[in-house]
Amino acid sequence: MNWIRTGLLPLVLVLAPALHAASLQPLGCLIEPFSVSDLGSPVVGVIEQMHVERGDRVRAGQPLATLRNDVERMSMHVAEGRAQGLGELKAAEANAELGRQKLARALDLAGQSFISAQALEQARAEALVAENRLMQAREQRDIYAREQELARAQLNLRTIRSPSNGVVADRYMSVGERVEEKPIFRIAVVDPLRVEVVLPAALYPAVRAGVPMKITPDFPGALPRIVTVAVVDQVIEGASNTFRARLSLPNANNALPAGLRCKADLATQDTPATPPRAIKREQPGAADIHLQVSPRLPSQPRL
Repeated sequence: MNWIRTGLLPLVLVLAPALHAASLQPLGCLIEPFSVSDLGSPVVGVIEQMHVERGDRVRAGQPLATLRNDVERMSMHVAEGRAQGLGELKAAEANAELGRQKLARALDLAGQSFISAQALEQARAEALVAENRLMQAREQRDIYAREQELARAQLNLRTIRSPSNGVVADRYMSVGERVEEKPIFRIAVVDPLRVEVVLPAALYPAVRAGVPMKITPDFPGALPRIVTVAVVDQVIEGASNTFRARLSLPNANNALPAGLRCKADLATQDTPATPPRAIKREQPGAADIHLQVSPRLPSQPRL
């Protein structure tokens, strides 16, 4: 049969990687945390209190440790007092209102020629000064509000919070130790988990983002799971002729611990139970051609 003339050779070449992948043995893989971060402090200080221990589950934004913050707390109270003070602003508002009333009376009297032009100009100047003082008081109040925000931010820096949902993988320091550059905690994100698979270069055409793979964790009672490929490396390592793929494995309720070994397989069903299927290919001006695909690729097409 002339494969080139019938147009089946390109179709076989396209299906070859997927069919070859189905005949491979499961590949070894490793289940790792989605991310691991060594969490330190943005400021230098002494640890006053620890809120979590190794192995605890944490949420994003949850306090993990508190540094000594006596000075920052007092600065916060002073800034709050300034921002909440209304005496200076109220006095400026009253003075501005009085200046407006004086100016209105002066204009009325000047219209009746009861006061001189000099007295009218003096009332107008006093009203303008009062308005400027009111504007200055409002600007000062805005400055006090920003100082309060700055003091609150400085106080919040003394509390170490979790950057994400996860578990405390390790705790490096204790109460009373001075924090400078060393990390305090190691936080691991375990939902979802990250699966790293090393595959032979022959499977590169068949593996892409969105392709399903069957993952079987090496853990008692763990059932195989179907997950999809998230990232495929664009570079093949020449020494080993392999490439890496990353999968995202949901891990609700932290059912699986990180660090497990696993088996990965491109086939989502058992190969013997999968019957051959007919692939229909249409060509313009030709009759429909059917190709019976078996689980294994034929050796060499006869030209």
